[in-house]
Amino acid sequence: MTRIRKIKNIIILSITMFVLFGIQSCESFLDVVPDNVATIENAFKLRNEAEKYLFTLYSFMPRNGNTEHNIGLLAGDELWIPYEKSITSYAFEIARGNQRRANPFMDVWSGRLQGGGPQPSGSAYGHYRLFTGIRHCNIFLENLQRSGSVPDLGEIERRRWIGEAEFLKAYYHYYLLRMYGPIPIIDTNVPIDAPEDEVNVKRRSVDDVVNYIADLLEEAADKLPMTITDRTTEMGRLTRPAAMALRAKLLVMAASPLFNGNSDYATLTNKDGEQLFNTSFEMSKWERALAATTVAVADAEAAGHFLYQFGQTNFNLTDTTITELSIRQAVTERYNPEHVWANPVSVAVNLQRDAMAPLMAGHDHNHARKILSAPIKIARQFYTKNGVPINEDRTLDFSAIDALRTATREERFYIEEGFRTARINFDREPRFYASLGFDGAKWYKYDSPTQSDEGTYVLRAKYPDYAGSSHAFHTNETGYYIKKLVDWNQAMTTSSATYRGYAWPEIRMSDLYLLHAEAMNEVEGSNPTVIEYIDRVRARAGLEGVVYSWQNFSNNPNKYSSKDGLRDIIHQERMIELAFEGQRFWDLRRWKKANSFLNQPITGWNVRGENEASYYQIVTLFSQRFVAPRDYFWPIGESAIIQNPNLVQNLGW
Repeated sequence: MTRIRKIKNIIILSITMFVLFGIQSCESFLDVVPDNVATIENAFKLRNEAEKYLFTLYSFMPRNGNTEHNIGLLAGDELWIPYEKSITSYAFEIARGNQRRANPFMDVWSGRLQGGGPQPSGSAYGHYRLFTGIRHCNIFLENLQRSGSVPDLGEIERRRWIGEAEFLKAYYHYYLLRMYGPIPIIDTNVPIDAPEDEVNVKRRSVDDVVNYIADLLEEAADKLPMTITDRTTEMGRLTRPAAMALRAKLLVMAASPLFNGNSDYATLTNKDGEQLFNTSFEMSKWERALAATTVAVADAEAAGHFLYQFGQTNFNLTDTTITELSIRQAVTERYNPEHVWANPVSVAVNLQRDAMAPLMAGHDHNHARKILSAPIKIARQFYTKNGVPINEDRTLDFSAIDALRTATREERFYIEEGFRTARINFDREPRFYASLGFDGAKWYKYDSPTQSDEGTYVLRAKYPDYAGSSHAFHTNETGYYIKKLVDWNQAMTTSSATYRGYAWPEIRMSDLYLLHAEAMNEVEGSNPTVIEYIDRVRARAGLEGVVYSWQNFSNNPNKYSSKDGLRDIIHQERMIELAFEGQRFWDLRRWKKANSFLNQPITGWNVRGENEASYYQIVTLFSQRFVAPRDYFWPIGESAIIQNPNLVQNLGW
């Protein structure tokens, strides 16, 4: 009976993976590879069975397109949600300062979103079992490389599958490194009958782990195809550009202040005295990162990746709206050319529902929950229409961001003509309007009542309004709604909503260009080539270049000419361009800026206000507390420390 059940599960897995790679299925995903030896041996007798095992390796990828699973979305300061109402987010407990050593939240080390007892693999709690994923990658590699295994598998395909397994094994190590710092390297599986000193693995130094992952990704890249040629059944499978892009992200992270010359962790050692952080800054790490980003950009461009531009449409749209759609759809357009690597295991559907706002009276708040909110400090970080920070623009006054102003006809594609809203919402760059909705903002999408951007949807956000925060559970906490994450094809009726899912983009070309600019600036200092890569991203966003904008509008016109000044520009450019994609959370850590940014209050408009006077009041929702250096890395759960006496805890925990 058990064997019949296993066969049935494998058939279900095969069907699931066909749907997953062919048409972006829902997020239910089965991991049914058992651990008994007989079944493992059978899995590598025929190509068909081995392919099912390969697809199982993908199933351990974190669901970053899901609000409850993407740590970067809700564990920092970029998004705020109603507490303990619409969703259960253990990442949000971290944002609220509730992380703990006993049963940590988002306990990736043990494979649980929340600490505690065993949690079933088929549920939401089974999606972070990265050490288990590494173990299955090792099983797959060992068997596929064994002489005589899978005799009906061609050598070209075998080589590609090995590359996919190596990539995933490297990615799971990378994910753990980013969270915990030094980790054990699991290059081969420890036999069940191994002596205790082999079973109780110890943490390896940051440099050792980085070198291991970088080498493994390079090996994988040599085996992977440049592009996916069978776009019907293989979209989402790994490519060489994806491997080299992840390697570039790894090495930029390793060269950044958190990992490169960080004296805060000088006392973090293994029990034998081995130092786990190299506390001496090494420029060679930035040089290595620059070499990696150079190759990654070249490979991605050679494979046909480029910054997305919204295509032709039969609707009558202005250039203003086309620019906005180019920014939004760069994230939400399925497998578009900007996606160097999109995660097929995580299809963003619920995420869109959590971001979407009701745009007409009668739209159901259960289908457009609008619970993802941006604090005012995130609204402030976007540039002015002149392409410089609001506190640097010498031609525009943002000293009173809550002062009310009336939108003119020239502003009608961003804000309803004649509508009064806060000063901060005027004279901003296109990415501000593409990313955020607010009281009086236009929200254009495919089902626009006029089939154009004239007379389209207008967000009404005060308490009595149709997008107001009057629902018992689904409320927007700050008055800023996340437009960027919702595909423009979204359609609403009074009784239902339609969301077109998209595979979550893990790495986009804009991310890669800005990483390349960052590494180049650190190695070479400010120069025209560094600025060229920043300007590519700015041009798609409808902005002039860095030099023009700073020279003509900034009160610090020469800021871009120094390494330090250009570093600040690059950092802010990343926070704007990659807003609400889970990148800011990790960037603030690797830059060692989290202790500054995450010790600021979370503020928003008074969303319970019923009129202009009461609504446009800045209120403090929460005072965040980030303890440095403790909070830069996750605690290892107490149970793991007890089970393995060779493990040492991260500092402060």
